[in-house]
Amino acid sequence: MGFEKLVFSKEAVHELLREYGSPLYVYDEETLRKRCQEMKNLMKYPLFRVNYSAKANTNVELLKIICSEGLDVDGMSPGEMHLEMKAGFSSDRITFIGNNVSRNELQFAVNQDILVSVDSLSQLRLLGEINRGGRVCLRINPGIGAGHHDKVITGGKKAKFGIAIEDLNLAQDIAANYDMTIIGLNHHIGSLFLESKAYVEAAAGILELAATLPSVEMVDLGGGFGIPYRHGIESRLDLAVLGNELDNLVEDWVASHRSINIRTEPGRYVVAECGALLGTVTAVKENYNTFFIGTDIGFNTLVRPVMYDSYHEISVVPQEDRPYQEYDKAVYVVGQICESGDILAHDRVFPCCQEGDALIVHDAGAYGFTMASNYNSRPLPAEILLEKNGGIRLIRKAQTLEDLWKD
Repeated sequence: MGFEKLVFSKEAVHELLREYGSPLYVYDEETLRKRCQEMKNLMKYPLFRVNYSAKANTNVELLKIICSEGLDVDGMSPGEMHLEMKAGFSSDRITFIGNNVSRNELQFAVNQDILVSVDSLSQLRLLGEINRGGRVCLRINPGIGAGHHDKVITGGKKAKFGIAIEDLNLAQDIAANYDMTIIGLNHHIGSLFLESKAYVEAAAGILELAATLPSVEMVDLGGGFGIPYRHGIESRLDLAVLGNELDNLVEDWVASHRSINIRTEPGRYVVAECGALLGTVTAVKENYNTFFIGTDIGFNTLVRPVMYDSYHEISVVPQEDRPYQEYDKAVYVVGQICESGDILAHDRVFPCCQEGDALIVHDAGAYGFTMASNYNSRPLPAEILLEKNGGIRLIRKAQTLEDLWKD
């Protein structure tokens, strides 16, 4: 174990912070493209497509790369769909998977000729009023869920998402009343799985439902593909095993029923590891036998640890060369937000720090900047891209104080 100097083994951290400001989001194009290709090649089944779940990261320049790699995309709001179209996704490559959305939002998707997946009977009726005779997908709640935290479990009897399986007949009746054709089913059981069993079992369940609906031509198996945030402890999701299990499942289903389009909707897996968050140590103190490392990375910049108790590896980049040494007591890495819960990491074995040292928060490309805020009236950081040709490109300017108030 020791100090790090570079981010993605490419660029000097302190130089990037001096050039673009602290904190700073950094993305690596090579890693992003590799993850896109891994997802695209997950299954051998010829009618397999990947819909990137853009809520994980909506930076338009990253969306352009994902589009160029041949992935399609999901949108959760008119704002996301607007950005996706700006990035080059045509309407036939976008699916609107909303949750408790308004008439205006549904109308936006219909006006853009974007396929809509509804997650309640009331939303199905509303869409029928707007788009009588149209095509629609249903988001199904399979009654089971999985995930690393209650707040990321998206299936099950207490989850707010999807139409209960027992209401599927009612959904068919509503669709028929509005002359709508149910052409797709999708579901999502939760996020950050590293074993394939629950995902494959849920996939089998939604395919069973598709067998009862002859009009269904597409089944979206959902996302939730995890990445190993705890380096050296957690194992990678075995994509070869998962892909083989899904291929066998789908091929057996097709042999007994009909040809069908299969989709997945990964978000985190595509972008998490291509992103890092850089910041600066601003204070070091010991209170009541605990060391606190104060930084300019508050939950306004990265909210995952506060919202989900999520773990991110954190590396220290010393401002000047010195021998490596670790604290002999519990260490908390904390931000500058005026909230007691503003904790980036707690009870860590951690290198001794000094003011002016830099930090690298790893695997911050998913649900990082996209969930950031101006809380405490702090400007949002810049985002840069380390291009595969070796260049560095600013892909979002840092906000200024003047940006916090514009007429």
